[in-house]
Amino acid sequence: MVELKQHLKEFGMKHCPIDNSLKVFGKKFTMHLVRNMLLLKQKKFSEFLRTIEGINTKTLSIRLREMESEGLIRRKIIDKRPLRVEYTLTEKGKALEPLLVQIGNFSMQWEPKKIFKKEKPMTVMQTYGTQRLSKIWD
Repeated sequence: MVELKQHLKEFGMKHCPIDNSLKVFGKKFTMHLVRNMLLLKQKKFSEFLRTIEGINTKTLSIRLREMESEGLIRRKIIDKRPLRVEYTLTEKGKALEPLLVQIGNFSMQWEPKKIFKKEKPMTVMQTYGTQRLSKIWD
């Protein structure tokens, strides 16, 4: 059996791309934030806090800072009274949309009793159609 380090070395890699990706978006609530920005068009701290079950203000602040430093989101201060901050996905963040579709498909296929009122499995595309998920609620 080939060890991972040897395998990576043979392909000229410094790190496993899966490990690297999971460090970027594998932390709890990160993909929830991406989902809410893509699907629900949420931009405000208060919206995330209200709609993501189990998240608290400290964790939300940390995740948003991490996502900004990783280049997944952009933080914009709105210079109106009262002062507001809005968060939007960058191109890098938007590139996670196909991954969300696959995560949704996995759950719909393998956990239909937890997802659907009826136990009939469906895919994300069967549920929402062929348009990009980010366009559904436009």
